[in-house]
Amino acid sequence: MQRLITHLLSAAVGFVCLTSCVTSKKVNYWQEPDRRIPSYADTLSYEDYVLRKGDRLYIYVYSIDERITKLFNSGNANIRSYVRSGSSAGTTDLYSYVVDDEGNISFPMVGTLQVLGKSTRDVKHELEEALSGQIKSLEGMNVFSVDVQVIQRYFSIIGANSSGRFAIPKEKITIFEALAMAGDIADFGDRSTIKLVREQGDSTIVKTFDVRSKDIVNSEFYYIEPNDVIYIRKIAGNSFGINSAAATVSVVATTLSFGVFIYSFIDRYVVQPATKNKNKQ
Repeated sequence: MQRLITHLLSAAVGFVCLTSCVTSKKVNYWQEPDRRIPSYADTLSYEDYVLRKGDRLYIYVYSIDERITKLFNSGNANIRSYVRSGSSAGTTDLYSYVVDDEGNISFPMVGTLQVLGKSTRDVKHELEEALSGQIKSLEGMNVFSVDVQVIQRYFSIIGANSSGRFAIPKEKITIFEALAMAGDIADFGDRSTIKLVREQGDSTIVKTFDVRSKDIVNSEFYYIEPNDVIYIRKIAGNSFGINSAAATVSVVATTLSFGVFIYSFIDRYVVQPATKNKNKQ
């Protein structure tokens, strides 16, 4: 029996060794680059988001002259709090301006305005310039400003603990904020080959990066843009794995207990009865 137990123990240890363990090297963020974790060049540059077809713009004209406020903002004053908080309330559909297939929006007293490929800052300045001539015709106070924001912006994550589509609550969010919103990456998610699918003009590009690298904060991968899709693969070969010492001990103990049970069962109900019958003969 001692020999059998030794064999069972060896088999259990071999089984544990064959399972893929999740080490801290595989899951920790902010690690120093080395031969396994790449270093990224300092390519970070904050650029204004440029408008695309299908984007929704929330436009509000501010003025201390109530005539101007009512003229351009009738009905949408009550949703400003939703827009500021990043909410995608359904009512914003009624008071937003959609960038059509030609890259235009239609705004009262201005008409068609080309906005495709421009930033909200550009659109703000163009609207203020276009409206200035119209508003000057009003008697009295005509000081005003225009606020332009992109609303109902989303990104998607596949392979996280809470995969799904998420609203972007502010101008830009980082890759770590995006992962936090999705409940982080699962233990067996491959952090070394994160794929980022991004719309760029009329084409789609796919970029791959290692989110564990400390250098990621200075790279082009740090900020998430609207409509980005983050894809996280499983670590190759990890259909089963052990990620703690307690789990390892549990597997070994369970294997040994099962082996001892099987040995006792065979010895009691097979070996001993056969020995007794032989002795009687």
